[in-house]
Formats: sequence, C-alpha cells, structure tokens
Amino acid sequence: MRAAFEILLLLSLAQASFAEQSPEGEISAQVAAATAEWIATFNTRDAARISALYAPDAILWGTVSQTIRTTPQEILEYFEESSAKRPKLRMFLGEYHVRLYGDIATNSGYYTSRNPVDGKEVVIPMRFTFTYRREGERWMIVNHHSSRFAQP
Repeated sequence: MRAAFEILLLLSLAQASFAEQSPEGEISAQVAAATAEWIATFNTRDAARISALYAPDAILWGTVSQTIRTTPQEILEYFEESSAKRPKLRMFLGEYHVRLYGDIATNSGYYTSRNPVDGKEVVIPMRFTFTYRREGERWMIVNHHSSRFAQP
C-alpha cells in the first residue's frame, strides 16, 4: 500500500512539474497531492487514517451514506462501516480539476471503485468534489461529496 501511495504522490508531483511555474501552479499541485493522498489512504481501509485527513469541522456526504456526516466521530464511523462491509474495495483516481480561492480550494472529478465480489470485480464510476482549507502546510478536507454517476 505504501508503494501505491508513493506512486500516486509522484504522479501528482509530476503533474506539478508540467504546471505553469507560478504560485497558483504550485498550490494546485499541493491540492492534487492531497487528493492523491486521500485515494492512497482510503485504499488502506484504515478508517482512523482516512478520517484524519478531514478538518474537525468537515462535512462528508458519502457515496453510500443515507445521512450527511457533520462531526469527526460520524466521519470516522462512516469509514469504519464502509471498510467493514467492503474491505477489499479500492479507489482509482481519474480526471480532476483543481480551483483555487486563497486558502480554500476545490477539486472535482471522478474516481472509480473496484471491489471483488463472488469472484467478479464490481466497477463503479463515481464523481466527487473535495473542498480543502489550508491549515499551515497541509490541505485539510472541509467538505466532501461523492456520488455514483447518473444513469443515462
């Protein structure tokens, strides 16, 4: 898992090298790296590590949630439940778009979940929006919405 995280992080950083050499390009790369970190951490299925990426006042509207999660404990419980029900589920990051607003940034795009069920891989494309707030040198998730793609 650590190798997968390092690969995702390197890919995000490599993207930064192609970005315009400006403060905005550097910050966009940091936000992209924070999203890659979320993917890699999610794939560990360690609920405590995943929920540690969220600010104390974060809100999560998860893909499989019937309710919006508004406290650190509720966010932790969401990932505990998800990890228990689908321990082999893995996420893969697709296209995304970072937008910057000072110490706030959004990243919207899609990721794909892959989960082996009864010997078959179930693949579900999902869309996401993460809103981040810079806290010191770290970009913390303050709002996360994820949902399955709409059926045509």
